[in-house]
Amino acid sequence: MQKIVSLLFLSLILVSCSSKLDFDQVNDLKLEPVIVANLSYFDIAAPDFVTNGQETIVSGSLQNFDVFRDSFFRDNLVQSDFFFEITNTINRQYRLNLLLLNSQNRILYSINFNVSASAGTPQVVTQKEIFKDVKLDLLKQSQRIAYHIIMLPGKSLTAASTGHLIFKSSATVYMDIQ
Repeated sequence: MQKIVSLLFLSLILVSCSSKLDFDQVNDLKLEPVIVANLSYFDIAAPDFVTNGQETIVSGSLQNFDVFRDSFFRDNLVQSDFFFEITNTINRQYRLNLLLLNSQNRILYSINFNVSASAGTPQVVTQKEIFKDVKLDLLKQSQRIAYHIIMLPGKSLTAASTGHLIFKSSATVYMDIQ
């Protein structure tokens, strides 16, 4: 009896349904991930704009920005959206220039913000910058991000001045992987 059951089971396995596998489907695979990440942040207090009793321009490098050294990322990136938010609680107007620099520190692209003075309430500036086509090519050449903060004329700041200039940014990247 056991031989008959085993033979019957073997017969069912041999005659069971199966479909032909198409391994060429992998050639049609297309992935389009969207990634959101923080870019940079700084918080500058009003007294930081004063050095030895004199108002100064604040500038610096936010970070090395060599994410495009990876050819996979560079080749599959189709668009990147940068979102910026600047909050000013200082009673002074500012101009912020964000610079994308290449390996020779040449400016490839500049993003400029005019920030109103605070008169007791925070002044918030938001801006979205979309990189695709020619602008995306410039972004892919970027290796550093630098900034220059220019304080516009107004009431003088001192070491006792209050308030902050806060900068936040993020990026949404769109990939096309085939």
